[in-house]
Amino acid sequence: MDASIRPISSSEIAGDGLRQPQGDDDELLDAYSKAVVSVVEKVSPSVVNVYVSKRLPRRQAYWRGPEEIQGGGSGFIFTPDGFILTNSHVVHDATKIEVTLYDGRHFPARIIGDDPDTDLAVIKVDADGLVPATMGDSQSLRVGQLVIAIGNPYGFNCTVTSGVVSALGRALRTGSGRLIDDVIQTDAALNPGNSGGPLINSKGEVIGVNSAVVLPAQGICFAIPSSIAKFVAASLIHDGRIRRSWIGISGQNVSLTTQAVKLHRLPSDQGVLAVAVEPYSPAERSGVMPGDVIVALDERPIKTIDDLHKLLTEDRINKKSKLTVLRRHGKLLLDIVPEEKPA
Repeated sequence: MDASIRPISSSEIAGDGLRQPQGDDDELLDAYSKAVVSVVEKVSPSVVNVYVSKRLPRRQAYWRGPEEIQGGGSGFIFTPDGFILTNSHVVHDATKIEVTLYDGRHFPARIIGDDPDTDLAVIKVDADGLVPATMGDSQSLRVGQLVIAIGNPYGFNCTVTSGVVSALGRALRTGSGRLIDDVIQTDAALNPGNSGGPLINSKGEVIGVNSAVVLPAQGICFAIPSSIAKFVAASLIHDGRIRRSWIGISGQNVSLTTQAVKLHRLPSDQGVLAVAVEPYSPAERSGVMPGDVIVALDERPIKTIDDLHKLLTEDRINKKSKLTVLRRHGKLLLDIVPEEKPA
């Protein structure tokens, strides 16, 4: 037998032979486990289960089914006096909300504010001994960073999953049709019932509110960043709503002809076609007509309806702006005063 080839002895297999994990791997696994355990112990007392009842649309006279449906999701306490962040789609139009705390106590909750455009809502319980989570800075996140999700998928309380930040700066369209920018993509597994739960960094800080998964894909999940959540939560507590401006059109994205782009020296070959103009709206008063193509607001290019939404912020409410539209073969500059968006 070649001296360089020999069987592995049983002592090597049982002892410090080739089959044993390397010490560095053990230390790495131990550090990872310790980080997850530490975060879970710190944040779990802040995570709540949200049960809701919602009234079904009015049925025909012969309908004999239930008039209400029950559902649920997750949320987390973020102030000592009982304010809880969750998703709008969890509590929107709820007729009854009940919250179960980490220690098993149950409390009725009421909606403080609901913003479908960011899929965030604030509810409140009147209880003592609450443990608020710490809000972190989502703008400091890096791709590949460890993140941990805690929620109540399918009613399994305080289920923990972990993963990494898969991507930053994603865009997510909410149920209201608006686009949310700078959304966090993660591969930390989320399931129905995780909605509204916290996404947490290794320091135990909430850096996102879990919101959506892509089905049937696996490992593609999204969270609303804490930078947006903190702003929305503060506004909902203060005003009960998020104030945005509105001009009163129904629009769709369109492509412009090369001739129109060259003739009017436009920065883009896209715009927003005004399909309909609401009566008595700012758009109607400014002279916008169905068939006009909006290409700029205050000289800021508008290529899509999402661009228009981004520019219609609270700062523009009741302030005169210049709307650039194309009508037939001409370009018009219209004075428009956006109003606060109706509820």
